[in-house]
Amino acid sequence: MAEINNENETETHSGGNINLENKPHFNTNFEHLAKTHPCLGGDAHFKYGRIHLPVSPSCNIQCKFCKRGFNKSEVRPGVSSLVLKPEEAVETLKKALVLCPQLRVAGIAGPGDTLATDYAIETFELIKKEFPDLLNCLSTNGLRLEEKAERIKKAGVETLTVTVNAIDPQILTQIVSYVIDENGNKLEGIEGAEKLIKAQLAGIKKAADLGIVIKINSVLIPGINDEHIKEIAKKTSELGASILNIIPLIPQNELAHVSAPDCVMLDRVRREAGVYLDVFRHCKHCRADACGVPGKGQDIHNQLYDKEVVETFSHG
Repeated sequence: MAEINNENETETHSGGNINLENKPHFNTNFEHLAKTHPCLGGDAHFKYGRIHLPVSPSCNIQCKFCKRGFNKSEVRPGVSSLVLKPEEAVETLKKALVLCPQLRVAGIAGPGDTLATDYAIETFELIKKEFPDLLNCLSTNGLRLEEKAERIKKAGVETLTVTVNAIDPQILTQIVSYVIDENGNKLEGIEGAEKLIKAQLAGIKKAADLGIVIKINSVLIPGINDEHIKEIAKKTSELGASILNIIPLIPQNELAHVSAPDCVMLDRVRREAGVYLDVFRHCKHCRADACGVPGKGQDIHNQLYDKEVVETFSHG
């Protein structure tokens, strides 16, 4: 396994000067997992592989920058060649382990939200039985996290990524169009924003209390949340998050008119947020069916899937 040099820890992860072990809610398991999880540790990013199994067909929020789709060409979140059933995902994982022996992490990140349905959890339950040595990782918007945290933990999920783009409802209304609550109601404006923020923060705390290592994803949107991400880092650190991934906006959908952040802004926001949370700097805007060693710049999803589906993405 790739060892992380503690003396150079801030260079490997954030480039900042925080002492992670002095954090009030520091998860002592983080450094162990970061040695093999390519989305947690800088060294692991270039040595070990991960697979994203696309088993989640629908989403329960609509982010204004999000454009889901099914194809084999685009490299960005929310895109997959197809959607698998949990049993198919296990067979795909078996094939992936042959094609990519460096694979250490089985992740689920879409193409919809992983907790909008139970398919992701059901997949992890199967993986835990067949591949108990793999590290399981789940990504979610957090709307249903609190209620499903215990089942996630029981299914063998050790690391969790929660996308938090604002903890101020006024800011979040500029990022999220609507939220679908647990009763199927469509909540817009401040009502939807408050619902999502409350759910995310409660879910992060509960998952952290269960011992799950938590990474926060925040999409950096110039003019909207670039002055606010440091507040997200501060709050989620207090709740138990271990690391932050700041993702530059891909201008599309309702935010197609907003320019992507430049390197100066990205560096500033990383430094500001790094006061509160270690910052991961190697994000590749991965697809929901990505597979391979991220740091090597190669993806074998085309070798895993011999078919492509075209269908309408579902919100609800």
